[in-house]
Amino acid sequence: MSYIAPHFRHPDQALNELGLSRRDYEGALSTLCAGCGHDSISAAVVQASFELSLPPHRFAKISGIGCSSKTPTYFLGRSHGFNSVHGRMPSIASGANLANGDLHYVAVSGDGDTASIGIGQFVHVIRRNIDMLYLLENNGCYGLTKGQDSATTDIGSKAKAGHEGFLPPIDLCAMALQLGAGFVARSFSGDKQQLVPLIKAAIKHRGFAFIDVISPCVTFNNNAESTKSYSHARSAIHSANVVDYVPERAEISADYAPGDRLTVPLHNGGEVVLRKADSDFQPGDAMAALNAMQRATADGEILTGLLYLDPDKPDLHSMLQTSTRHLAGLGEEELCPGTALLEQLNEECR
Repeated sequence: MSYIAPHFRHPDQALNELGLSRRDYEGALSTLCAGCGHDSISAAVVQASFELSLPPHRFAKISGIGCSSKTPTYFLGRSHGFNSVHGRMPSIASGANLANGDLHYVAVSGDGDTASIGIGQFVHVIRRNIDMLYLLENNGCYGLTKGQDSATTDIGSKAKAGHEGFLPPIDLCAMALQLGAGFVARSFSGDKQQLVPLIKAAIKHRGFAFIDVISPCVTFNNNAESTKSYSHARSAIHSANVVDYVPERAEISADYAPGDRLTVPLHNGGEVVLRKADSDFQPGDAMAALNAMQRATADGEILTGLLYLDPDKPDLHSMLQTSTRHLAGLGEEELCPGTALLEQLNEECR
């Protein structure tokens, strides 16, 4: 089986301002489970990049470990990319951004990669306000290692196998707000009408932009007792080996007006309740955003939309007053000025 996308395209396919088609922003064919919410997020990144008419080679994709961290392979195939180790993606993204701040950075992580092993790195990349889109694909479980609960699993939520969640979940949007992130949003992978504009705004935002996307795991978190799921039927054949079979189902989508509350039915009879922020919601008030999220949680709802925005917050390059010429564009003589200057710098620090 080949996972390489075909190169041909329809001659009448729409082109953007650069003369590129949507296909020019795609990547390899996905190897995730059929119906995975992560694929909808990849499609949203492709659509947003295409509509912004940004050159694909001006993007850099950084990821960690997990199902979510595989997804950069499936979009922006002509861009730069680096798949790092578990929980350490923010360090790689920070170093790359300091070396070349002219690229558009799309950092992809999951709730396990971010809220557990990577929580310390997540905290500090927000403090430093690195100019990047941090895209969290949140399915409430460890899908790559058989569906264990993650740190975002809600109390009372139950995956396909295992006990009900009994530990309080970490709300990463609330944490990002409290740590001073200048752009905080939450969305649902099936709501393309909301997610694409949010991604476009986050890419254009100068500084750290965080989007928490509820992205159902169709294989391990697919039952009605789960709070982050739409499910696929699962069948097992017992012979020499146990074989899992996940049949295809239609994509679940949600299109509803600002201020409305929508109950989204899932394939297995379960449901997830979404509330889209009102059109008069003020995203410049961090306290109001926190209160709105807490009220939604108390009502059993997931508040989606742009929750907070501070367009004037300085990014790390501004705080450090770095050169307008990034490290990637400097020559050897400029990067290695010699012993005399080093001694001068050491003397100034004494």
